[in-house]
Parts: sequence; structure tokens; C-alpha cells
Amino acid sequence: MLDTPIARIENLRVTFETKDGPVVGVEDVSFEVNPGETVCIVGESGSGKSVSSLSLMRLIEYGGGTIAGGRMLFDRREGGEVDLVQTEQGLMRTIRGNEIGMIFQEPMTALNPVFTVGRQLSEGLRVHRGMDKRQARARALELLKEVRIPEPERRLDQYPHELSGGMRQRVVIAMALACKPRLLIADEPTTALDVTIQAEILALMDRLKRDTGTAVIFITHDMAVVAQMADRVVVMFRGNKVEEGTVEQIFEAPQHDYTKALLAAVPKLGEMRGKAYPEPMKLVGADAQDIKPIEGSDEELLHVKGLTTRFAVKGGFFRRTVANVHAVEDLSFSLAKGRTLSLVGESGCGKSTAGRSILRLVEPMAGEVVLDGTDIIALDPGDLRKARVDMQMVFQDPFASLNPQMKLADQVAEPMRNYGLVSRSEMDDRVAMLFDRVELPRSFLRRFPHELSGGQRQRVAIARALALNPKLIVADEAVSALDVSVQAQVLNLMMELQAELGLSYLFISHDMAVVERVSHDVGVMYLGRIVERGPRAAVFENPQHPYTQALMKAVPVADPRRRKSEKDLNFKPIPSPIHPVGYEPGPSEYKEVDPGHFVLTSESGY
Repeated sequence: MLDTPIARIENLRVTFETKDGPVVGVEDVSFEVNPGETVCIVGESGSGKSVSSLSLMRLIEYGGGTIAGGRMLFDRREGGEVDLVQTEQGLMRTIRGNEIGMIFQEPMTALNPVFTVGRQLSEGLRVHRGMDKRQARARALELLKEVRIPEPERRLDQYPHELSGGMRQRVVIAMALACKPRLLIADEPTTALDVTIQAEILALMDRLKRDTGTAVIFITHDMAVVAQMADRVVVMFRGNKVEEGTVEQIFEAPQHDYTKALLAAVPKLGEMRGKAYPEPMKLVGADAQDIKPIEGSDEELLHVKGLTTRFAVKGGFFRRTVANVHAVEDLSFSLAKGRTLSLVGESGCGKSTAGRSILRLVEPMAGEVVLDGTDIIALDPGDLRKARVDMQMVFQDPFASLNPQMKLADQVAEPMRNYGLVSRSEMDDRVAMLFDRVELPRSFLRRFPHELSGGQRQRVAIARALALNPKLIVADEAVSALDVSVQAQVLNLMMELQAELGLSYLFISHDMAVVERVSHDVGVMYLGRIVERGPRAAVFENPQHPYTQALMKAVPVADPRRRKSEKDLNFKPIPSPIHPVGYEPGPSEYKEVDPGHFVLTSESGY
């Protein structure tokens, strides 16, 4: 290993011009990356971690930023060291993609929707490597095999929208690696992915780094991913580097207060062992109240039996139904008052559709849903509207679920206005009380959604869901888009409200560490069915179904001494949930392995 670092960033300063004058995106950041090393940059949204990486690619100018100071030295393969701050754009075009590769956060926006995957992969090879069409296509096929995409020959001629999120992200990685860059910048490359796909992509990047000696700058806010990947860690806060060290130093002996707070907010898989009930997290700097476990009651609130939801696939000249997507298949469970049942599984397993079917936002095909003695499925539209007072939903993306043109106070008051449950004078008091409940200042009442951060918007969505005093809240990936510390605060808030108001949650998530923290009971979904359900401790500590076991193995743990090896991460590809019109799957049959712990025995297919 050579002593010269591949890249050195010295005293970088980046500013953005706004109407109110310049805003500092990065104030003063210095670090270096050596060959074959992975440096993780961590911090919350707005800490300047993506700005640093876009500056290194000199893409920041296209986003309205200016490099106001500092040096960025990059050691080129041939031609020695250059200062990227001084380099003109013509030479930058040669370096970009050829010597520095970049994996962007959102694979759908990083790919061009009008070109096939094969064309996008071969473009860089033809520009930088001077290959002809046939050579470039052959190399593109090799790259898809390297990133382990199934049926690579077919994928070359497909368009990005025909691939799943995980496959698109692999194509983006293959594009970044096409020219064998010396430095690879990965900006939150696994944030939007499932546990199993994330695990595979991390293993893939680690293997490629070992094989090619590429240096990696890995930007993320997921501390478990850092523990799995990093050699060294740079912690950023408000545009400054506050701490740097090896991955063991940062996790085991953090020095800076901000690093300590960041690590305290990470739910770690396994820390709930031996605890019978969920309890809020102890956060650094929060009021040290006595944290009480949330016991809940034994009284049944929600009973779901045989719930089945399918979507028609239409085709042909007359748009007839040619097949069905079996999204939810014979789902049964019950939920008691004041308790949380989590549904976990990968994208496309049917967990969100299950949540929406229970509220009849999607019409189920069969099954019964009984909420507090009322059969929801049998209700006509008028009665269903009345029943919805008792059941509310918190969606994944708070920006999409709030109205951008309404003030927040009006949005939280809207459910009460629609149902006419409280008088006008009471309404203002109740809205202010709800804002206090979700710990938002009352000055926010007159603001609009775009004036809030993601975590604050999610609190408004929770306040709106609480407006009608519901008995059941369906939280669909309600914290997955939030930063670690904000996520911890919102989870604590949800748990405190549960303890206080006796709320029941149906918590839909793919984050196993969060699920372990909040759940009384867990149901693991695979291809529209629950393959295993039971008390949290039983499912997490004694998983019986092969799919649950594979899922548990894939979860990265926020501890650098417990890294996953590549052999832990071999998954079967998920079969298609689309079946021809006459296909009738068998019923779900379960075996009780312990009291209350059920495992699917019939045609689970895994």
C-alpha cells in the first residue's frame, strides 16, 4: 500500500448565494483518503456531508455553490497530483467518471429514463476508454455480472423503470465502477433499500474495493452501516468536522458531545434482550425521566382474519384482466389495546397494502377486519367515514401527505372540522394542545410545511393523526426517512403518547432495530403472507422460519466488532407475486412452536 493518499481535502469552505446573502454549506473540513481505504462521513441532514463530496467532483457549481477556500488534492494515476479547486472543467470531465466515480443517493434520478441500461453503462466506456459499441456492450455485461444482477443479458435492453429499486442501485454502482476509478464516492447508497439488498450491496462494495484497491468515501447517517464498512470515520456537524478516528475509536470512545449524542440515538439490535415490554430510549441531553416500560392491555382492539388484497394486471386490446398481483394473501392477526404490532419484511412483501386494506384505503377482496367490535369490511361509505374517527394513518413521506398551501394549524384542525366534533373556540385550544403534545413550538401554527424540517413535518402528521383521539394508528414507515437523532425523538414521542393515551399501533417498517425497540408483537411478511408472528422476544431471539432467520442475519449491527461476513448474506431472489387469473393459492396454515409464537407451514415458498 502506497503512502501517498489518493485524495486530500484541506480547509475546504463552500458557500451558496441566496436572496439573503451567502450561506455557508461547509465551513472548514480537512481529511484524507488512502488507497484501499473506506472513509465514512457521518452527520445529520444539513451537516455538509454531501456538499463535501459534490465539491470533490466539482459538481457543486452546478448546484449554485462556490468553493470559497481550501485545496482538494487528487493523485491522478498518470500526471501526478492536481488541485481540483484550480482544475478547469475540460480536465474535470476527463477525471469525473474515469478517475473519480460517484454513486448517488436516489437511483431513479441518477439514471436517464429514456435510455436502456446497456446504453447508459457503455456511454462512459466509449467516451473515456475509446471502446467501440461491441466491446462496450461486452464490458457492460461483465459489470452487471460483477454486481450480481440476475439475467444480465435481458437487463441490458431494459429501461430503468422496469427494474426494482435494488437493481437500479446496482446499475448505478456498475456505472460508477465501469472505468475502474481510483476513488469512489458513495452518497447514501443504501438509504432507500431493504435490509437484504442493503446487505448485499455493502458486501459487493467491500469485495470490489478489495479486488481493485479503490479508495471509497462513504457518506451515510446510518451508524450500523458505518460499523460494517468503515476503516476511518469523519463526523460532521453544521459544516465542520468535529471528530475523526478509526471506526473502533469512534464507536467505543467518542470524544465530542455531538458524536456521543449521535451514537446514543442509534437503536442497536439486541439491546432489548431480556426486556418484556418496549420502552423509550435514553437520549443524551434529554430530560432524565424515569423510563417506564409500556405494558399495554390484554383487551383485543383489532382482529383481522383471512385478509386478501389483489390488484388486476390488465393487457391486450380490450384491457382485460390477464393476471393478478397477490399483494396480501390470507393475513390473520389480532392487536390488543395499548400495544404495538409491527409488520416487517422487504419492499413488495405487501406490508403497506395490508395497512391500507385494514383502513379500506385499498378495497380488500376477502377477509374480515373487526375494530373494537365493528366489522369495517361490511360498512357502507357513510358508516365507514364515521368509523374512520377511530383509525388514522401516518405515512412515510410527511411532505407528500401534508397540503403545501395550508397553514399547519388548519391542517391539524381539518379532521375536527370535517367531523364537527368540537366547537370553533375549542378547536384552537385543541390544536395548540396537540402541538404541545408533539413538542412543536406554538409559533409554528402559522407556518407552511416547506418551512419545517423532515422531522418537524412528521410531528405535524402525528398531531393530525391524533386530532380525533383514534384508538388505532397505522404508521407506515413513519420514521424511515428521518435522521438518526430525529428518528429517536419521534419514536420516543410515539411511545410516550402510547403510554399516556393507550394508543394501539400497527407499525410497518423494514428497520429491524427500530422494530425491536417499539414492538410488543411482530409479524414477518414474505410474498403477501405472514410467515412468522409472535411476541417480539420470541421472533427476534428464536426465529424459526428460514426467511426470518435470513432477515435477522442480514441486519447490520452498530458495532464494528460484529461485522457480517459475506457468507451471511446469500439470499434467494424473491419469486414474482403475479399469478394468472385462475390461480388460487392454498390457505395459510400455522404451527404453534411456543405459546403465541406461530410459524407458517403451508406453501411458504422460501
